[in-house]
Amino acid sequence: MATVYYTASSLDGFIVDDHDSLDWLLTRDIDAAGPFGYEAFAASVGALVMGSQTYEWLVRNQEGDWMYEQPSWVLTSRPGIVADGHPVRVFHGDVTELHPQLSAAAGDRHIWVVGGGVVAAQFVEAGLVDEMIVSYAPCTLGRGAPVLPVRSEWTLTKSAVNGEFICARWVAAPVD
Repeated sequence: MATVYYTASSLDGFIVDDHDSLDWLLTRDIDAAGPFGYEAFAASVGALVMGSQTYEWLVRNQEGDWMYEQPSWVLTSRPGIVADGHPVRVFHGDVTELHPQLSAAAGDRHIWVVGGGVVAAQFVEAGLVDEMIVSYAPCTLGRGAPVLPVRSEWTLTKSAVNGEFICARWVAAPVD
């Protein structure tokens, strides 16, 4: 079991544009069953965690029932954020206190840090992210929310082309 930050990025390192939009990403060609594809990754996930902006984007753009069967958490201090019928838990506090709950829920499967970057940064700063998988789209956004707004060191272990994307798996570099 690993804690994985799995995301997509523009070439200049943004996960959403300056209007909090993913339009730049959703029109791109990627094979969900291809290298680093979503299908195999999602099947390996036992629990997931995201920030309130990511959750709210999903609610706005994926109407209906909650899209994940895995136990899901939203990091937020705002009460009442979870839409009616969504089996989503909220958490406010230090991610080191949440991680044992995520691990228990995930069992022998991965924990997916969905994002955004600020949420991923909390897990990275706590030393809880084992690997980061980023699919880089062939565009630049100029500004927006960064992939990971914290200084950290990574080692590239694998890369592949999938559709229009170059995908890379990074593992956290050991701290001296």
